[in-house]
Amino acid sequence: MNALGELVELRAMGPEDADALWRWNHDPEVMRFMVEGYPQTPETVAQRLTERPRNSYGDTLFGVQSRADGRLIGLIALHGAEPETGTAELDIYLGEKDYWGKGYATDAMRTACRYGFDRMRLHRIWLTVVVGNDAAHHVYQKIGFVDEGRLRQAFRRDGQWLDAHLMGLLSGELR
Repeated sequence: MNALGELVELRAMGPEDADALWRWNHDPEVMRFMVEGYPQTPETVAQRLTERPRNSYGDTLFGVQSRADGRLIGLIALHGAEPETGTAELDIYLGEKDYWGKGYATDAMRTACRYGFDRMRLHRIWLTVVVGNDAAHHVYQKIGFVDEGRLRQAFRRDGQWLDAHLMGLLSGELR
């Protein structure tokens, strides 16, 4: 089942999304604050999406699709969820840069969190954001995430170790 926001629709990802995912993962500006893996071919990305286990309570990956034009613009995931703890980690990025700064990430975050709290019955969603990624930090705060701590030297970019904010959102705090 897809999840609808005002600007985006969250939907399952499949092999047909491999070209976009490959392009985003090889764009230094998109990946600036993301942990990068090793270079892959578009075929390898498609194979990974084909062989990936189907979405489940513990690991749900959504494509972020613009409702206005149907274009896949990013991805968002809730993973590590366990019913015993009611907690999941959230990851997001928009790969299509012409959608940055226009409310799509905020809407995708709200939609994914609403899905996590309402459909998955989570109590807490958490994430990390690299210090210096001010745009993302602002989006997370805007929808209700609270800074809970700081992970020292948790991310390496351009030979430099950077700290990361640990942020959390409890059910009932989503704005």
